[in-house]
Amino acid sequence: MVTLNKIYTRTGDDGSTGLVGGSRIKKNSIRVAAYGDVDELNSYIGLCVTLCVDSAFQTLRDKLTIIQNELFDIGSELACPAGTTNPSIPTTTSSQVDRLEGWIDELNLSLPPLQSFVLPGGTLLNAQLHIARAVCRRGERAILELNESESVNEHTRHYLNRLSDLLFVMSRAAAALAGIKEFLWIPGASRPPQA
Repeated sequence: MVTLNKIYTRTGDDGSTGLVGGSRIKKNSIRVAAYGDVDELNSYIGLCVTLCVDSAFQTLRDKLTIIQNELFDIGSELACPAGTTNPSIPTTTSSQVDRLEGWIDELNLSLPPLQSFVLPGGTLLNAQLHIARAVCRRGERAILELNESESVNEHTRHYLNRLSDLLFVMSRAAAALAGIKEFLWIPGASRPPQA
């Protein structure tokens, strides 16, 4: 377990940050961007967990809480220098990806088939899950960019891809659990008539 007694160190004032093991890297590097996006995603998911106050949302809350811990593991994994691992940091596995797929299938069973693309909104939880989904996609893109120059665990890449799908299905489930009709995209619906 990590002990943090002092929050500021001043070591980052030069624009660098420490990786696991103590090496330094620029704060604007793609590696830091990747685990920063994962951290931002985790924060949005924390907001979603907080919004799951009604007992009807307990299943979503339980799943999101597991995901938060796994995202912290992923952030730690990404904070290791290229080509290194740390025995105290769990690495993402295929079974975690499989579990996300199982959750997608489980939640999707109770939802009506999609007739169009879904617009975010209807409830605060639904909208926040859509924001988390969009941030997850950004995190996935950052990890893919990092993988072009430094190898990233393939299961970590797959996890973020499946997670964005799960967050989409969770947003639909949140609307259904709240009894709110989803907003569907109607192409060109807002265009004024042509003269």
